Amino acid sequence: MTIWEAVAVCVAGVGAGAINTIVGSGTLLTFPVLLAVGLPPVTANVSNALGLVPGSVSGAIGYRRELRGQLRRVLLLGGVALVGALSGAALLVVLPSSAFDTIVPVLIAVALLLVAFQPRLARAVQRRRERKGASARPHGGVLLPSGMLFASAYGGYFGAAQGIIYLALMGLLLDENLQRINAVKNVLGALVNGAAAVFFLFVADFDWTAVLLVAGGSAAGGVLGAVVGRRLSPTTLRVIIVTVGTAALVHQLVR
Repeated sequence: MTIWEAVAVCVAGVGAGAINTIVGSGTLLTFPVLLAVGLPPVTANVSNALGLVPGSVSGAIGYRRELRGQLRRVLLLGGVALVGALSGAALLVVLPSSAFDTIVPVLIAVALLLVAFQPRLARAVQRRRERKGASARPHGGVLLPSGMLFASAYGGYFGAAQGIIYLALMGLLLDENLQRINAVKNVLGALVNGAAAVFFLFVADFDWTAVLLVAGGSAAGGVLGAVVGRRLSPTTLRVIIVTVGTAALVHQLVR
C-alpha cells in the first residue's frame, strides 16, 4: 500500500465513522476504497468490520447523554444483536455473496420507506393502540427483537445500511425521539461490528495495515459524527438518513 493509498483509506475511515454515527452505511465509503487499493473482497470486508469498531464505540460514547434511561433496552436488543451478528459472520464464511444480493435491496428500500413515513406511521400505530386501550411497549414487543435479529445477521454478513434498518425498526415500534433511537443504534452497531470482528479473527485473514488505518480514521469520525448528529433536528436527520440510504440502495443495485 502506497502512502497515498494509506491516506485514502484513513480519510474513508473518518467519513465512515462520522456517517455511521449519524446514520449508518459508512461501509459504502471504506469497502470500495479497500477494494481499490487491492484487497480481496472477503479480506476487505473483515478488515473493514474490525476497523470500524473504534468508530462505533466513539460514536456511542458521544451519544451517551441520549442513552440515559435506556439500559434495559440496550441490554435486551444488544443480546439479540450479538446472536444475529455471529450468525451473519458465520454465513459470510460459508455462503457466496450472491446469497444476499436479492433480499438486501428490498430490505433497504422498505427501511427507507419506514424512515421517511415514520412520523405518520407512528401516529397511526398510536391511534390503533388508543382504540384498543393498549399502551406503547417500551421494548417494541416481540416484533422488534425479531426484526433486529435479522438486521444484525445482515450486519455481521456485510453491514451497509444496517444502521438505517435499525433506525427504521426502532422508529416505528418504539415511542422515542429519533436522537435517542440513534444513540441505541450506535451501541448496537458497535456490538455487531465487534462480535463479527472477533469471529473473523479465528476464521479469516486480515490486512492489519488497513485495519489500523480504518480504525484510526473511524474513531475520529465517530467523535465528529456525534457532535454533528446530535445537533440535527429530527426532520433534517430523517432527510440525511433517506439520502444516504438511497445511495446504499443504488450501490446494491448496480454493483
